[in-house]
Amino acid sequence: MHIEPGIVDGAKMALAYTTAAGAAAYSARLAVEDLGRSNIVSFAGRAAMATIGVFIFFEVLPHFPVGVSEVHFILGTTLFLLMGAAPAAIGLALGLLIQGTFFAPTDLPMYFVNVTTLLVPLLAITALSRRLIPEDRAYVDLSYAHVLKLSAMYQGGVIAWVAFWVFYGQGVTVDTFASVGTFAAAYALVLLIEPVADLAALAGAKAIRGASAAGLFTQRLYNAA
Repeated sequence: MHIEPGIVDGAKMALAYTTAAGAAAYSARLAVEDLGRSNIVSFAGRAAMATIGVFIFFEVLPHFPVGVSEVHFILGTTLFLLMGAAPAAIGLALGLLIQGTFFAPTDLPMYFVNVTTLLVPLLAITALSRRLIPEDRAYVDLSYAHVLKLSAMYQGGVIAWVAFWVFYGQGVTVDTFASVGTFAAAYALVLLIEPVADLAALAGAKAIRGASAAGLFTQRLYNAA
């Protein structure tokens, strides 16, 4: 989902600054809520683990350019389910920044575009989860259907934002439609993998369930709301 440099530029970047700021503000609100249920040590640890995970997802796992962007295994729902919404948001933003600063500096001008593309779908599944997941069910007890819905919304959100940025920056033309279609078709393959990764991560968390794991993950992983 690293949108190619130049897709959005000039005065049009003002919208990216605005959307990124809005996502950051809402993430800060979620952080306050999280800290009300946990503590700063747990929160900082989860944010750090999410950041390391995102860096690995971007830089180590297979990724390849397709048209106007790149296909990555972001595993956004995995981070959300294990670490919580706010630490996952921090991890996505910092992981993307670290990866761009040290390994892909040409991507930095598009940072606010890309961070919006990552964070807004995360915030959307945070809201969806409150309606979709029963309050008496911990995340480790979720079914495949629940996980698939969350993953579909996150990955669909990423595709939608990439499409928006391309049409916003380059206009609605035959070429932009073709580029977006090619990217969307390739990125849809991620949806076949992410729910499996989510369930595997939840199974692993369930296997180490206990007091020793409590501070490593979001409280909702093992407990009802």
